[in-house]
Amino acid sequence: GVPSIVVFLNKIDQVDDSELLELVEVEVRETLNQYDFPGDNIPVIAGSALKALNVLSEKPKTLKNENEWVDKIYDLMEQVDKYIPLPKRDIDKPFLMAIENVVSITGRGTVVTGRVERGIIKIGESIEIVGLEETKKTTVIGLEMFQKTLEESYAGDNVGILLRGIQKTDVQRGMVL
Repeated sequence: GVPSIVVFLNKIDQVDDSELLELVEVEVRETLNQYDFPGDNIPVIAGSALKALNVLSEKPKTLKNENEWVDKIYDLMEQVDKYIPLPKRDIDKPFLMAIENVVSITGRGTVVTGRVERGIIKIGESIEIVGLEETKKTTVIGLEMFQKTLEESYAGDNVGILLRGIQKTDVQRGMVL
């Protein structure tokens, strides 16, 4: 199940009656309690996602305390950071990643992408490619996640790994590192 949640009551810009908003929040909390969530303790933030989006579309670098609607989104994210626990990463076991995609980058080499299932991998470490053909050994010469270069990658990361001396034809989806 879902261990923790934060509630965002959207479209409050379309409600003029503050008592009605309070009633909706009370009903949401009661519903949470019915489903075994601690409804009295769960953060509930009321705002308008559309109003915040419109402000941020016009002024993308809007800071906290510059706009009431954007502030609601900042409040939401603060509550998410505070209330939702970080998932436990399985970093104590040996590195394992199923290859989801293979890309050849001109001038660099072959990059395999996937989600790190367990362990940690660092640039310069030796690694084995296991799967459909004979096992191959190679070295990690680059790590990238969301267009940012990394020195190491952990369980849970979706990462691109640049492999030394490996051709695109040497690896395919379904193999594992």
